[in-house]
Amino acid sequence: MIRVYRWDPSTKTGFCQERPDLPASAADVTGDAVVWIDLENPTPEEEAQVFEAFLKIHPLTLDDVTRPRRLPEQGAHLPKVEEFPNYLFVVVNPLPWEVCDPKHDVPPEFEETMQPGMPKKHSPRVGWKRPQLSGVLTHNVLITHHYDELLCVKTVGDYVHRRGEAARRGPDFLFHLILDEMVDEYAPVVERFGERLDKLEIRLFSKPNRHTLTHLLRLKRQVISLRKTLILEREVLARLVRGEFELVQHEEIAYYRNVYDHLVRYTELIEGAREMVSDLMQTHLAAASNRLNEIMKVLTMISTIGLFCTLIAGIYGMNFEHMPELKWEYGYYYALGLMAAVAAATLGFFRWRKWI
Repeated sequence: MIRVYRWDPSTKTGFCQERPDLPASAADVTGDAVVWIDLENPTPEEEAQVFEAFLKIHPLTLDDVTRPRRLPEQGAHLPKVEEFPNYLFVVVNPLPWEVCDPKHDVPPEFEETMQPGMPKKHSPRVGWKRPQLSGVLTHNVLITHHYDELLCVKTVGDYVHRRGEAARRGPDFLFHLILDEMVDEYAPVVERFGERLDKLEIRLFSKPNRHTLTHLLRLKRQVISLRKTLILEREVLARLVRGEFELVQHEEIAYYRNVYDHLVRYTELIEGAREMVSDLMQTHLAAASNRLNEIMKVLTMISTIGLFCTLIAGIYGMNFEHMPELKWEYGYYYALGLMAAVAAATLGFFRWRKWI
């Protein structure tokens, strides 16, 4: 589906069209006019209409833009920014809609998705699907492309639809709004990681078990995935705020720097979460090892006591004809008492050595 947001400088108004007739070429958008074209889950024909007929882009750029459709098994492209003679190309990875939209009932393990028609309790863990948002900027045109429904794009689209004059500041400002919404969506997710880690820490010291370790490993995979995305997006924003690109106007750099500052803060928080996950895993292994040592200590004491008792029972179980206590009236009780005395002496020795 194609949506077009237009800013008309003559009337100073903006309006939205769905499935519109695009101008013949991006070169037809001149002066102070601004056009934002949003492609949401487009067909190959719609992609050709925008990226070949309307604005011709480099084949390598087109490969990166269409990668989720062409190579679904490899997933979305990682964040990057590239400058070409007539446009600026940016790729970022927003959060999935079901993760960042509070209206959706999302399980704590947000990377767990279900196959259609499969009950939740039988659903396999298939991993968190990372969306891809591609942006192409020129002096008057912003093109956004994504195969997934993204909350950040919808929020900015609704904002521009209500306040069309926001588009008059240019495609770079519109793209900044999208990046700002995208980065703000990370805040509740990062906080959720912290809450889950606190709960796991309490559970770790109260009742460490294999399920806790499995949860930690799953959480570590999520944190590493998000950390990788945030670090690469931080590098993209760092290049945008350095003034490397002509299509990002100097007066808009301050807004990109604000987005960059937020992203740096969330990156530091997720880095702290990663270190905490590693520390909790080490703590879990130490706790499990200590618990195993306690069990082995008890079993060793039982075996040691049983060894002396077995020795006494073995001596009196030998079939020699002449044994002093063999026909003694109290020989049985003597043997049991000797076993009890040896057991008590062994426990006393363990306590004296402070082994228990």
